[in-house]
This record gives sequence, C-alpha cells and structure tokens, in this order.
Amino acid sequence: MIFRQLFDPQSSTYSYLLGDPRSGEAVLIDPVFEQARRDRALLAELELRLVATLETHVHADHVTGAWLLRQQLHSKIALSAASGAKGADLLLDHRSRVSFGSRYLEGRETPGHTGGCLTYVLDDESMAFTGDSLLIRGCGRTDFQGGSARTLYSSVHSQIFTLPATCLLYPAHDYRGLTVTSVDEERRFNPRLGSGVGEADFTGYMNNLGLPHPKQIDVAVPANLQCGQPGDAQTGMIDPGWAPLTFTFAGIWEIQPSALEEIAPSVQILDVREPSEYGGPLGHINGAQLIPLGELADRAKELAPDRPVVAVCRSGARSAQACVILQRAGFKDLANLAGGMLRWRAEGIHAEGGHV
Repeated sequence: MIFRQLFDPQSSTYSYLLGDPRSGEAVLIDPVFEQARRDRALLAELELRLVATLETHVHADHVTGAWLLRQQLHSKIALSAASGAKGADLLLDHRSRVSFGSRYLEGRETPGHTGGCLTYVLDDESMAFTGDSLLIRGCGRTDFQGGSARTLYSSVHSQIFTLPATCLLYPAHDYRGLTVTSVDEERRFNPRLGSGVGEADFTGYMNNLGLPHPKQIDVAVPANLQCGQPGDAQTGMIDPGWAPLTFTFAGIWEIQPSALEEIAPSVQILDVREPSEYGGPLGHINGAQLIPLGELADRAKELAPDRPVVAVCRSGARSAQACVILQRAGFKDLANLAGGMLRWRAEGIHAEGGHV
C-alpha cells in the first residue's frame, strides 16, 4: 500500500493519502483547501486516481479541500451522516466502508469532539486515523459543535482503545511536530484518557479548559458544512492562465519545452547557467537572458516584474531554485523549464549556438 502523511503548516493539519498500487485507486483523509494543488501533484506523480476524500469531522480551523478536489478530479466526498454537512456523496454510519482498489477503510463513530466524528480504521487494523477524537498524548476539545466530554471518553475507550495494541494512530493535528502514536502508547501515557484516568476526572478536566474559539471558526465551519465549497477563497486557487503549466509536488510550476517554444515571444526566458554553459555545447534559447544562479538574488531587478518568467538551466534543478528566489523577490508568474536544455535539445527544438 502507498501511504503518505501530509502537513498544512497554517492550521497544523495532517492529511493522509492511501493508495492501492495495483488498481491505482486512492483516498485522501482530511484534505485542506489551500493544499489542493499539492495533493493533485502528488497523485499525478504517484500515478494514482483519487476516488474519495474522507472527513474525520466538520473542522473549525481550516476549510476542507474536498469540494475543490471533487471539481477537479471527480472524487467522491465522504463524511459522517451525523455531521450535518450538505453536499456529500457518501454519508457514513458506524462500520461503513470506503474502498480503494483491494483495500478499504472502515468508519467508526467516535463522537465527543463534535457530534459527527469518525475514526477510519484500515482493513487489517494496522493503522487508524482518529481526527481530533484522539491526539498524540491529548484529545480534541469538547465545548462546541455538539461536543461532549462524557461522550468522547466513551468513544475513545470503546472504539479506539479496543483496537490492537500495535495499531498505529494518526491524528488530524499536532502542534509539536509529533507524527504518529499507537494504541498501546495512548492507553499507557495519554494524560487525559490513559490508564487510571476515570470518566469523572476526564470530564472535569475538559469542562474547565477555557480555550478561545479557533480563529478560523466563522469561516471554516460554514464552508465545511457545505463540504468546503468556497466563496471568494476560490479565486486564489485558479491555475495560471498565461501558459499550460503543471504544478509539481515540490511546489514548482513547470512548462514543457514545446509549450515554451510556442509562447517564447511573450515571456522572459531566464537562463541561470554559467556563461561557459550558455555558450557551450547545449547552446541557449533564442532571446534568453543570462543571469547565473549565484547572482540572481542581487540582479532580480533586471527582470520586468509584470511579465511571466521562465527559468532555464541544464537539467531543471538550478532553474527550480531560481523560481524560489524570484518568488521571494515578489515575482508572481513563474515557471521552470521541465528537463532544462537537455530536454529542449532532445526534442529537437532550435537553440542558438552549441552542438549535440
């Protein structure tokens, strides 16, 4: 099975990609709206087809990417029937299954953080995705969205702590950089819910947390009750229209050589190789401006900020770094030539000078 743990630093949210390599089908747990491009890029690079996004609950600290991914990849949206959300394709009850290829996840109702929480358990019970019901050495708050400390205590002990001791547990959030725990660890060491902590102790603790409401709650909850269908936020996710580009999992927009050949007169082509390479065997693209990578940070002002820039090097590695440097300098429309001059010449496109 293919498994990836992904992170959104703004909300400290973990998303989880699980894929069946034989069928190419995959599911994504708790996607984040702002990370949809990243997630699409990873799916494409791993040659996976997203069949469903799964929500552990209606989040209050970020907007889900479920709606956007359905629009772009035709995946289904799955979440608890008790969540109150509208627009889902699959409303899940206790023990409902969502399949991807030969594998499946089983949803187990674990309310308490909200009234509609699900923990997703992999078919062989080797891993489970607990949302906010159980965090690493902690748990989600219980003071809004139908939460109940008493209910959460029962959910964790009856549905999560009854899994095999070796079952790995993956939460929806962590604010300390921790990534995974296990049933045995949390039974023994969770200070809120572990060994020796009774229901009265837990409810007394949770009812006196006095936490402020999440900063994004007024935006996130209404959007997530519509499965993440955005309003104005959608405009920030529109793909660039100045060229046919591909977004990579590394976070860089790329353009193919044939596409650059067509639009070359309308963009700035930045060659970041050394002068000896610019005039070397591979030659250079007609009209390309030479600024070696080591000088780019100081010479970025030589480029027009209102015209798209395509960075070029030998293989595409240095030019990817050039895109990062220019982005930090305030440039918006940037792309890296995929494969660099090696690909450009391999595809038989004309270059000035050089020989191959």
